[in-house]
Amino acid sequence: MNADRGPDRASTAADPELLDRSPVSTDQPAPAAADLPATSATTNIALVASFAALTAVCSIVAIPVGAVPVTLQTFAVLLAGAVLGARRGALAILLYLAVGFAGLPIFSQGFGGPAVLGRPSVGYLLAFPLAAFAVGFLVERFRARSWALTTGLVVGAGVVGSLLVYAVGVPVMAAIAEMSLREAFVVNLAFVPFDAVKLVLAAIVAASIHRAFPELLGRRPEPSTP
Repeated sequence: MNADRGPDRASTAADPELLDRSPVSTDQPAPAAADLPATSATTNIALVASFAALTAVCSIVAIPVGAVPVTLQTFAVLLAGAVLGARRGALAILLYLAVGFAGLPIFSQGFGGPAVLGRPSVGYLLAFPLAAFAVGFLVERFRARSWALTTGLVVGAGVVGSLLVYAVGVPVMAAIAEMSLREAFVVNLAFVPFDAVKLVLAAIVAASIHRAFPELLGRRPEPSTP
């Protein structure tokens, strides 16, 4: 009996038709994150340019408060970082500054050109890219899944960004306007209520955008498996 089974096994192994009938695993590897399409360079350029234009539009509305007017610029700066992330958000604000310093009157109260470097508000302008980068970095690093958590995250990141703007803007305003740091600090306090409102609005808008476009900051890094 055992001798009769030997040839059958050998023929089965040698017969290609029988081999073709052997069961084949249908398990397919899951697509890797790298196989999914990334944001194109054209899209990135369009996003950067769009937020630079948004910042310019937000500078139109200006309420004079001492040596530096209140504008919606900080709303656009915080929103750029929260929506685009650190790199693209900072690039959008740098593009806005480059166009303004080149001469286009897109700064607050219709100013533009190199002469803006001598105005008391220049410190706030120069701090905007830092604020956008900081907000974007924190939002990317501590990405939240729900709308409420994302809103809270952007608020916290926006507080850090706003403090960076104050840290640069207040000393520069004091130096150019020839006032003491204490006086400049008191003047800056007038901005805080307005900035708080703009921060909350930016957080709500950013969280809503990320809920609608969850891949805007790229795929969330998956935890590594052993």
